[in-house]
Amino acid sequence: MTVDMSQFYEVFFDEATELLAEKERLLLSVDIAAPDPEDLNAIFRTAHSIKGGAATFGFTDITEVTHILESLLDRIRTGEMALTAEHVDAFLAAKDVLAMLIDGHRNGSKVDQAEVDRIGKLLNALSAQGSRSAGEAQQKTEPVAPAEIAASAPVSKLAAGMQHFRIELPVTPERDIQALATELSLLGEITQSRLADQRAVFDLVTEESIADIIAICSFVLDADLLKIKNLTFEIDKSVEVSPHPLTVPVVTPAEARSMAPVSNVQEEPHVETDRKTPRPADKNSSNTESTSIRVGIEKVDLLINLVGELVITQAMIEQRISNLDPVMHEALLNNIGQLARNTRDLQESVMSIRMMPMDYVFSRFPRMVRELTTKLGKKIDFVTHGAATELDKGLIERIIDPLTHLVRNSIDHGIETPEVRRAAGKNDTGKLTLSASHQGGNIVIEVSDDGAGLNRQRILSKAEQQGLPISDNMTDEDVWQLIFMPGFSTAEVVTDVSGRGVGMDVVRRNITNMGGTVEIRSSMGQGSTMRISLPLTLAILDGMSVKVGEEVYIVPLAYVIESLQPDPADLKEIAGQGRLIKVREEYLPLIYLYERFAITPLYSSPSEGIVLVLGVDDKKSALFVDSLVGQQQVVVKNLESNFRKVPGISGATILGDGGVSLILDISALMRSTN
Repeated sequence: MTVDMSQFYEVFFDEATELLAEKERLLLSVDIAAPDPEDLNAIFRTAHSIKGGAATFGFTDITEVTHILESLLDRIRTGEMALTAEHVDAFLAAKDVLAMLIDGHRNGSKVDQAEVDRIGKLLNALSAQGSRSAGEAQQKTEPVAPAEIAASAPVSKLAAGMQHFRIELPVTPERDIQALATELSLLGEITQSRLADQRAVFDLVTEESIADIIAICSFVLDADLLKIKNLTFEIDKSVEVSPHPLTVPVVTPAEARSMAPVSNVQEEPHVETDRKTPRPADKNSSNTESTSIRVGIEKVDLLINLVGELVITQAMIEQRISNLDPVMHEALLNNIGQLARNTRDLQESVMSIRMMPMDYVFSRFPRMVRELTTKLGKKIDFVTHGAATELDKGLIERIIDPLTHLVRNSIDHGIETPEVRRAAGKNDTGKLTLSASHQGGNIVIEVSDDGAGLNRQRILSKAEQQGLPISDNMTDEDVWQLIFMPGFSTAEVVTDVSGRGVGMDVVRRNITNMGGTVEIRSSMGQGSTMRISLPLTLAILDGMSVKVGEEVYIVPLAYVIESLQPDPADLKEIAGQGRLIKVREEYLPLIYLYERFAITPLYSSPSEGIVLVLGVDDKKSALFVDSLVGQQQVVVKNLESNFRKVPGISGATILGDGGVSLILDISALMRSTN
């Protein structure tokens, strides 16, 4: 039976992408001067795992790069070579090449073969630079060569519980034999390897099972060649026991990886020895159940849409039963109440499936910070907090670009060079912090630095040159908002990092389109903080239903501060500033909703209707409506995909009576009053 391997490709691509991300994280955090052996082993395992998967699926280009990469990593992790910054740079570049190759196989994207060749040559050149010392190099077991290699560890000194295997196989091309020696050395120590009577012989000391050794041999060597002559093993549990000859039939790599230990090998109970790093024998045991599954995002979106429809149906049912006699229909009302609670729990559980940790975003920045600091000649300590904080997948992907721009700005404009910081009495190394936390129904993301801070006078001067409206009595918060104007920049020199005045306006627009806000706190010479506030999800929100004429609108509850019915004396109209309302000694701009959407209202004066006090970015406005209908949770439907973009409207929802209600874009409405 022919197995269609393409069905497993996506699993490999996903796992390889995760391994590359882990590899980059480890490389960026490794201490070059004194690397942790566990970190080096973990970096090596990422390359080795990708190589194994690529070879299984026949992706030879990925296999070739990872083979060179793991060979160099193996020399470093075993102490034959010292880790250097040049190595780390090369490994990061190799990670980019592997990502490009994976994308090429996955999506058919173009592959820069010249870059692939360049990285291969670079890794080979680094590998050829030699070992730490000649004496140390001699202690390293070399791959099999057409000559006998002396034993490096006498069998008599083996630890209790170790096994001694003698492996014989037909002579194959030298490259394959060397590859096999490298792979077998991962299982244990090759104490002797030689060619004898047209057969390659390995003496391997290990704790692994025969199944693992079969898997390695079948994985590395050509299966057709192995069918000519079976592999022969001799197993010796201890030096006192005579060898037991064993012939093992050739199996496919897939069969070898899944088979149980060979039953006709008399194995003794495993004795755990006192080693620094015990082998986690049960970590990948077949008895261990998987704690996660991979599900396509389209299936999750479909599930969320269905739950959204269920919520709408639930609201319709509650609308229909609102006039029932609670005594006569007590059982029905109780059952529907239970249904409402279960629906709410189901909704929250399903929504949590789409939530992703902010580490998905944060993990992209250490590499960027490292490269930019090197390019700009700066020293920066990059710190993250709250990487486990979760955000909806739809938002988490859209926040990447705005955050990238803010981080680049902090590195380029915010944090000074070591010389400038030293002259200002600061530490040579600046600090850049990226944090995320939940506050109420929102997630707050902050980009903070201890750099030079914003220069109020320079911003005002630049704004004046560009003809922007300014005044000397502007608050700092109002001055900082000027940098979000299109084309605005205070950079003296335009670089390939920043300075063209393109970006900050896009940052604010993108964040606003996600229903969020951005604000700036800065102190001259002390640093700046960019604070982004976003709703946890765009799929569902808590809203206040308001009525204007015959229309019902939804006001996102997060923006509502209070509601009131004003006194006629509190209403003012000032030339040049429009209509205002006095709320506790504070005058707020007044938005007449019926005028915005050309609706015939029930009341024309705010003193007859209701006014909602709204807050966005520490700014306040008042919204005049006819009446309040009630508070409810609504399922957000995208208006643009079903109709078109409407100014002042962010989406729509279906009410309990089946009618459609528009969701107000409060940020857009408030900006229109300024």
